[in-house]
Amino acid sequence: MRVQNADICIHRRLKLTFLERLRTLTCRRDRNAASFVCHSWYRAEALTRSDLFIGNCYAISPHRATSRFRRVRFLTVKGKPCFADFDLLPLNWVAHFSPWGSALADAYPWLEKLHLKRVSLTDDNLNLIARSFPSLKELVLVCREGFGIAGIGAIAASCRLMRVLDLVESVVEDADEDEEVMDWISCFSDRETHLESLVFECVECRVNFEALERLVARSPYLKKLRLNHYVFIPQLYRLMHRAPQLTHLGTGSFCASNDVAVGDQELDYSSAFAACKSLVCLSGFRDILPD
Repeated sequence: MRVQNADICIHRRLKLTFLERLRTLTCRRDRNAASFVCHSWYRAEALTRSDLFIGNCYAISPHRATSRFRRVRFLTVKGKPCFADFDLLPLNWVAHFSPWGSALADAYPWLEKLHLKRVSLTDDNLNLIARSFPSLKELVLVCREGFGIAGIGAIAASCRLMRVLDLVESVVEDADEDEEVMDWISCFSDRETHLESLVFECVECRVNFEALERLVARSPYLKKLRLNHYVFIPQLYRLMHRAPQLTHLGTGSFCASNDVAVGDQELDYSSAFAACKSLVCLSGFRDILPD
């Protein structure tokens, strides 16, 4: 009986050591290779995987993915292939996020990072994400279409731990002419935020600059800021003085506007750029005037 108990203890210790070693594997290819060794390794790999990459949302069903990998905290889902950018897909071929959204909401309420690429997304989907993942820290939407600023406002209002909110090459629908444009910037918390990256250069509507300036001022960890073309160079000057710690800057329109009051004093833009000593990346520079 004692020998049997000792064997059980040794087996448990070996199992725990194996699980700890498996957690150190970060490369997807290495983890996939480990899962093919035997049934025990297959189950152990699924049990310890926290970062899940779905290269094709139709390659596996959401239910099968969530039932196998039950402890995922970081998730990437890709929809249409890259040649969809060249109109090489059949008409009405849409990679809907709705089936994935429902499955993820039930399986991973603790989700911290969500990257979506070339997936059809609606405001209802973003509302579901905002309600289901209160601990969400990173949301990156690349080549998205079908959603508007109302959905982005829901994310900003509900996900108070947000560190990264990047809208890249996405089609963000504007409000109708009869509707008032939503002030989604004001939906962020009034307290100090955890924001490290805010990218909204693809948002085709005006933003509340006063709210944006206050948001930048209370975001001491902000490193990346990319603005849309409704933010003009006098406003950019004020933002750069608010956030000299920036490393990545998208400049917006980079021209003056008749609607933006500059004052009698000429702004020293060179001093604003000189103050940002950590800049490593510049982008934007839309509508540059010759002077």
